[in-house]
Amino acid sequence: MTVTIREARPADAGLIFDLIRELAEYEKLIHAVDATPEMIAEALFGNTPRLFCDIAEHDGEAAGLAIWFLNFSTFRGRHGIYLEDLFVRPACRGKGLGKALMARLAARCVERGYARFEWSVLDWNAPSIAFYRSIGADVLPDWKICRMSGDALTAFGGGGRP
Repeated sequence: MTVTIREARPADAGLIFDLIRELAEYEKLIHAVDATPEMIAEALFGNTPRLFCDIAEHDGEAAGLAIWFLNFSTFRGRHGIYLEDLFVRPACRGKGLGKALMARLAARCVERGYARFEWSVLDWNAPSIAFYRSIGADVLPDWKICRMSGDALTAFGGGGRP
């Protein structure tokens, strides 16, 4: 068994979109996907990419991905990595691909002097929570994610209130 982690290339755009949809199906959120393959390709490979992706391959076949971007800690005065999505196809789980993707991101943080490596996990996703704890991550109980989108974002961004 060979596990390889590599940076995504423009030719991977369709594959990346397919993996995003597979992740959404797993999380029972396929209805929330309104991105297109073109939008993902532009975000990752356009003139000013601010989104990045690593692909995990198992025996030469694409089996998973990590999609991430830079964040910044004002308290630490340095950038960090925020992992937006981590996904390994069900048939390839338990082979070390998720751990290899996470290790590559952690190594990137160390290499570049970044202060933090952060991500979110759904509270019902016990297997992922257990995995994250097994690699040394703290699952922070005292932080909640806040999100504004859709009509509320439009109204508030337009100077009104939702």
